[in-house]
Amino acid sequence: MLYTAIIFGLISSFHCIGMCGPIAMMLPVDRNNEAKKITQLIVYHLGRLIAYSTLGLVFGLLGEGFFLAGMQQQLSIIVGIIMIIIALTPEKTLAQYNFSKPVYKIISKVKLNLGKQFKNRSYKSFFTIGLLNGYLPCGMVYVALFGALAMPNIQYSILYMLLFGLGTVPMMSLVVIISNLLTNPVRNTIQKMIPIIAVFIGILFIIRGLGLDIPYISPGTTSLFVQAEADCH
Repeated sequence: MLYTAIIFGLISSFHCIGMCGPIAMMLPVDRNNEAKKITQLIVYHLGRLIAYSTLGLVFGLLGEGFFLAGMQQQLSIIVGIIMIIIALTPEKTLAQYNFSKPVYKIISKVKLNLGKQFKNRSYKSFFTIGLLNGYLPCGMVYVALFGALAMPNIQYSILYMLLFGLGTVPMMSLVVIISNLLTNPVRNTIQKMIPIIAVFIGILFIIRGLGLDIPYISPGTTSLFVQAEADCH
């Protein structure tokens, strides 16, 4: 199921252009030195990837609790259903519910610190911008976190979010390097594909939880997570 992370990251990166694109385009990169600009982008993305990985760690710890309780299959099915519901719910409807309200003060501080980092071009600032950017609320990240929650162990949860982040890197880099690459019609077309991909991934999680004895997609109930554990060693 790890492959779904990078696929979802690639597709959702087009949504990220609208949400995080402005942050990426505001990066104080060196426009006169191509090599330095690329290095600055790498450091920025490194910060984002570490943020996603730490979120994967947190949700991996939660998921491992379900695994120890013998509820991992049920959790995979529930996660798949939640993914489909989120994908099919209009964005305007989701916007009516401020899921980040309980941590609004923390998010405000993150945004405040994020703004301060744009004032200089040190590598530390680029790393911090990426790190804080990764912690900002995002619907696509929420969906990915549900996927991380359903992983069989903490390592897989971290890897799931890392792969999701890597999937967003190409498009987020192009936003900085070639800001006029994507026209609105192309962007709108790809935006329409995001819910379809999310539903497909949700269905895969449901099938996985059913334990239908399909290799790599839905292993039998007796080996659903035994193989995953073996792969880690």
